[in-house]
Amino acid sequence: MSTGSDNAVTGTPADAAQDAQEPPARPPRDPGRTAGPGWFDPDALRAAARPYLPPLLLYGVAKLTGLAVFAWLLEHAGDYHKKEPRFGGGAHWWDVLSTWDGWWYLQVAQHGYDPKLERLGGDGLFTVQQNSVAFFPLYPALIRMVSAVTGLGPYGAAIMVSVVSSFVAAAGIYAVVKTLAGVRAGTVAAGLWAVAPGAGVEWAVYSESVFVALAAWCCYAVMTRRWITAGLLACVAGLNRPTSAVLIGAVGLAALVTLARRDSRREHGVGGPLYAILVAPLGLLGYVAWVGYATGEPTAYFTLQREGWAHYFDYGAYTLRVLENLAVGHHDYVFAFDVPDVLSLQLVLALPFLIALMLRKRPPLVLVAYTLATLVTVLGTQQMFGNTMRYLLPAFPLLLAPAAALGRLRNGSLAVFFATAALASGWYAHYVIFELGVP
Repeated sequence: MSTGSDNAVTGTPADAAQDAQEPPARPPRDPGRTAGPGWFDPDALRAAARPYLPPLLLYGVAKLTGLAVFAWLLEHAGDYHKKEPRFGGGAHWWDVLSTWDGWWYLQVAQHGYDPKLERLGGDGLFTVQQNSVAFFPLYPALIRMVSAVTGLGPYGAAIMVSVVSSFVAAAGIYAVVKTLAGVRAGTVAAGLWAVAPGAGVEWAVYSESVFVALAAWCCYAVMTRRWITAGLLACVAGLNRPTSAVLIGAVGLAALVTLARRDSRREHGVGGPLYAILVAPLGLLGYVAWVGYATGEPTAYFTLQREGWAHYFDYGAYTLRVLENLAVGHHDYVFAFDVPDVLSLQLVLALPFLIALMLRKRPPLVLVAYTLATLVTVLGTQQMFGNTMRYLLPAFPLLLAPAAALGRLRNGSLAVFFATAALASGWYAHYVIFELGVP
């Protein structure tokens, strides 16, 4: 019986029979090879990493293809030369990847925070001066750390953090989908995340890749009953984005259900799930509390989001207004951008179908809760509708059913699909959000 330790729990008869067998003798070590520390086994490490090579290769090739098309489109249009470096412009095409939110993250990485609420007066859309404390500290802290260790400048360090994190995220998506639908589906899911709408921010100075890496492996930890790992990952995710609340809630719900059932308590123990419930929210609550303390206003973070960025939960009123306008070709709503809004509309219209397909696969509770809470948060909040593509990137469990279906195709058909999607993603997943909208 587990006592809540950070280990996966297996309980099938086949597992019991295998455990009862004598472990195979370890092959003799090559006498000419230097033995490493007892906790480090290069052979075991290579064996564990080998299954992840195909999905990561597919992910990397698809991302590079999309990025190359994005660079060509930027140079072909040349519009970014006319824009301010902070708002979608720059001297080189790659400078565009550090604009908009990226500018804020680099400011935090280089200069830290200056927490305060400055009232602008009036009754317009923005009544509070925008401040960097709206951007959570984990991503800029990683940028600063990588810059100090490698000697790279803030921009280079930021891109390195995003790219490395994106591969960790793709590996986590592969692990989750493989567990539910098989190796081939897991590989396809990693590739789909590379070409998903809004995926252009995965290799930009944005925090999505870090968050999805934490979220995917956190969900996998819950699925394999590694409660301590799940609690810690959810806690760290709380230092990265405010939307970590959906991940924290999903982990807490899964842990509560485990504790509520007598059989699961006996099998998995009480300590691990209880630890996850208590630790998961600490990062998010701690940062929001610090912002309140540093500014002298307990609700400063939420005030800043609402009055400085016009982002707040309105139970879907803004989304409904956008849908009503787009249906008749009007743009009578804030943050209207023609092309990104139409693409996001298509994605929103596909959500009921994607949700139904996901539920038919009977995924674990943590994935269902995490996905549905993400959708409610995104569609229930007033924010830039054209960015719905980006805001839904963390909802990776929606890839489960499409990946399983595409996984049944032959290799040639899959190659044609991913080649087409990767080329097209340079426009719809990169150029559209960075140059035709505000990511």
